[in-house]
Amino acid sequence: MTMTQLFHQETEFQRNQRHIIKRIIIRGNLILDTPTCLGSGDSESPTDLSLLRDSVSNHALLTGASIAGAIRNYLREYQNSDESSLFGGLRTHEDGDQSPLIINDAISSEIIQPELRDGVKINSVTRTADPKKKYDLELLQAGAEFPLCFELLIEKESDESSLIKGLAIALQGLKQGEISLGIKKHRGFGRCHIKEWQVWQFDLTDYQQRLDWLRFEHWQLFPDYPTHELIAQALNVSLDEKDDQREFCKIDTTFTLASPLLIRSGQASSDKAPDVVHLKSRRNGELKPVLSGTSLAGVLRHRAERIINTIGKNVSIIEDIFGSDLSKNKISEAKASRLIVHESVIENTTDLVQNRIAIDRFTGGTLYGALFNEQPIFSKKDTKKDTHFKLNLELRNPENHEIGLLLLLLKDLWTGDLPVGGTSSIGRGRLQGKDVTITLQKKGEKTTFTIVQSSPQENLVINDADSLEKFVSALNKEVNK
Repeated sequence: MTMTQLFHQETEFQRNQRHIIKRIIIRGNLILDTPTCLGSGDSESPTDLSLLRDSVSNHALLTGASIAGAIRNYLREYQNSDESSLFGGLRTHEDGDQSPLIINDAISSEIIQPELRDGVKINSVTRTADPKKKYDLELLQAGAEFPLCFELLIEKESDESSLIKGLAIALQGLKQGEISLGIKKHRGFGRCHIKEWQVWQFDLTDYQQRLDWLRFEHWQLFPDYPTHELIAQALNVSLDEKDDQREFCKIDTTFTLASPLLIRSGQASSDKAPDVVHLKSRRNGELKPVLSGTSLAGVLRHRAERIINTIGKNVSIIEDIFGSDLSKNKISEAKASRLIVHESVIENTTDLVQNRIAIDRFTGGTLYGALFNEQPIFSKKDTKKDTHFKLNLELRNPENHEIGLLLLLLKDLWTGDLPVGGTSSIGRGRLQGKDVTITLQKKGEKTTFTIVQSSPQENLVINDADSLEKFVSALNKEVNK
């Protein structure tokens, strides 16, 4: 026997071969519910952040790594543990196992139809735009679809039931729209869902099923194959609500417009468009006005700073909730926002153009060439359906004093004391609350609070006002420590 043969024989014995006895293939069609930014990192792009594209077909590319990171983080929060073997070992584990879950890259079903958004950082003191802080993004429009494919490998010595249950939990999060993709996920971008699933299971200990798996056309679609609405039933596992170890405070409220609203859109629809138009986004093939998560989050943060500075000195609570500002902190000290602010579609509105002109403060006369027009959205009274929109906030791992701060912010929005959008100094951006449901989940227990106000002239109807008052009292104690 030669030295080469001995080397190969020794290497073969040292390998840790995986003895795979079963393969499960799962497919689903991912549908985007809100605009999504899957950044390419191209520094030469005309926008600050361009979309990741397939170089051949010009379709959007959703990498398997992005999907894996999103569902892994969801499963970690759901189980309150990072010990799941579904994604293999951690980077800190020198002898970590390979992930048994294979997630393919996905290419959008249609050519990219981009939506451009721009934003700017607002100074919390002057309430004006900071210089050189403007940015623009290229987003995928809501409604874009991606065919996803997952493949789970079951080894002989592995805990099959645990792996399948973990996968069912993660895919259930995708089905219910609880997992977002791309950047700025905590500001309303990247929300998505999956309607139904297709599942194939191959027992590799059976000769015929081994052949079936080898002949399986992974790149083909099977529109006539049976589908399942619930992934847990398709995988024959049972999921218990008690397994959900997440802690959160969700605020789901309905607002109407008490005054015109104008959130500036950086992209004019045509050359004849007004100088400033309200931000709109495409939903189900139709352009609809929206209240963006970035705009609302900025307004909430500035008002939260004002509240904390008024009642105490402990301002660290702001960064704990809204995340840290990289311009003031080192990267090692950066904190991600724990507050998720979703984007809201405003239903049943009307657009009106208003002409304005700048006034010379010295002479009191009009400035030459300073005529401009704006197109805010207005509330529209309808016998069937009035103007309304849903506003959704979610705070992860909340403390009682943090919930108290959110309640104060909600009160300011509800009463119109906290305007949103631009030109608030001339009366725009006031909201009026109609109803709210607050869901608090801590230590496996859920508590629900409701507030209803049928009209601005009527009193609030609160199901448990004393408990809500305790959260605000906790805030006062926290900031005055």
